[in-house]
Amino acid sequence: MAGPSEPLLLSHIGSDDSNVDHKTRPEALTFDKIVEQSLSDFGFWQLFQVFLVGLTLLFDAQQIFITVYTDAYPTWHCLNHTICDHATSDICMLPRSAWEWDGGSTDITVISDFGLECSSSLLRGMPTSAFYIGGIVGGFVLALIPDGFLGRKKLVLLSTFATSVTSISVIFSTNVWIYTTLKFVNGFSKSQTWSYAMVLISERVSTKWRPRATMIPFTFFVLGFMSLSGIAYLAQHSSWRFLYLYTAVPALIYCIFLYLFALESPRWLHIQGNDDEAIKVLKSMSSNNKPYLESLVSVLPLEQETAEELPRYSIKDFFFRKWAFRRIVVVMIIMFGLGISYYGVPLAARDIDVNIYLSETLNALVELPTFIITPIILERFNRRSSVLVNTLLGGASGVLCFVLSVLGKTGVAFAFELATFFCARIGFNLMAVYMVEMFPTCVRSFATMMFRQALVVGGACCPLIASTGRDLPSVSFAVFGVAMSGLGLFVLILPETKGLSLCDTMEEQEKRDQVINTSNNCC
Repeated sequence: MAGPSEPLLLSHIGSDDSNVDHKTRPEALTFDKIVEQSLSDFGFWQLFQVFLVGLTLLFDAQQIFITVYTDAYPTWHCLNHTICDHATSDICMLPRSAWEWDGGSTDITVISDFGLECSSSLLRGMPTSAFYIGGIVGGFVLALIPDGFLGRKKLVLLSTFATSVTSISVIFSTNVWIYTTLKFVNGFSKSQTWSYAMVLISERVSTKWRPRATMIPFTFFVLGFMSLSGIAYLAQHSSWRFLYLYTAVPALIYCIFLYLFALESPRWLHIQGNDDEAIKVLKSMSSNNKPYLESLVSVLPLEQETAEELPRYSIKDFFFRKWAFRRIVVVMIIMFGLGISYYGVPLAARDIDVNIYLSETLNALVELPTFIITPIILERFNRRSSVLVNTLLGGASGVLCFVLSVLGKTGVAFAFELATFFCARIGFNLMAVYMVEMFPTCVRSFATMMFRQALVVGGACCPLIASTGRDLPSVSFAVFGVAMSGLGLFVLILPETKGLSLCDTMEEQEKRDQVINTSNNCC
């Protein structure tokens, strides 16, 4: 599928079929120009559509971080104080009658429900890892399925619906193995929700408004993280199964509104040959430009460029070009380190002696300023130094969090935990922009998929690392910090892209890189 920036169709307006004055009528009209003109004003309906689709990331975030609460190690107290001392006793060495979980219920979390309190950290972290592994597998499998027969809207709808249904099915788990399997299916279902939503939003706004519009779903993602803390706090004395219900049922209701009110991508409709429907969508989204769109009805459908005129590329070309392969490998290495920290730090926060609900809420809150700070950094500093300094600061914060936690300075350690998470989020934002600028349009979609997959692979590893914190308190923060800063050094291999325009073809990218390298060598 061609990228949205490519001139997909060309129309030559005949004098007999148009009432527009010949002197003012353009000789060639691309659909991209039609979209840019009709969506140039970011009105209420466009904003509503961005909010409506972006809301899916709120539910997406809840499913990503829900195991922070459902799989947490619950608190307990002694029943027989003659042989049990909460401060010094190991419950694995005590008879079951000598102690009890706080609240008296055995299904507060998955740990207590399935009797995993004395199991290895590998087994306790397995369900969360299965969720991320499902996301990895689903990311690759679903990326291979063409969307020509579904469309952007239906893909977002089906992905959100499937995630909600599989999330509800998790409550029927009777042991850790069934729970792990269902978490894998749940991760598989939601693997491409983020990508589908971002593509649909990006294709329904003009170039001018796209940077700001794409920040809205990111904000919803953070709000999903924050809302989960509130829901978990209200349900803290209930079974862990209710937390899945409280998050999945609203998502199912949301799917109804998504089906009824969300509009399809006009660009997707256009390349499917459905120009009439594409114009209707544009009319719905921009009432001020209805006269302009009405004038185009008589000249549609437009003539499509022949296949010979369009450059052809495949994933094979991506791997056979050494510069492209080297760049994507380096990007994935950096994103792996950021993924471990971004997904792992909130999981490991429960090892610091702070309130888990407060800690997760604050972790979510520190994300909000990143959407303001990131554009400022990108405008004032170059890409490589921004990523490098950010990862080094994040890594140092993680190590200091570990050291201070061991020394018993819990409050200060938690402050550095927040700093580590903040740097991980900034790093993700910076790399998202950096990655887009490094690859031409013809392979940018595949590069984005690999970018996302590397982040998820890092997320799949973090539960196992975070689980070690119960054996050696807070050591996981040191691991996260070293991974972020160490792998962040690879950014020095990447080219600088600040101030450069985007390329569309591999040849164009190679020519520009050659000119830049020649210029640098001359200097």
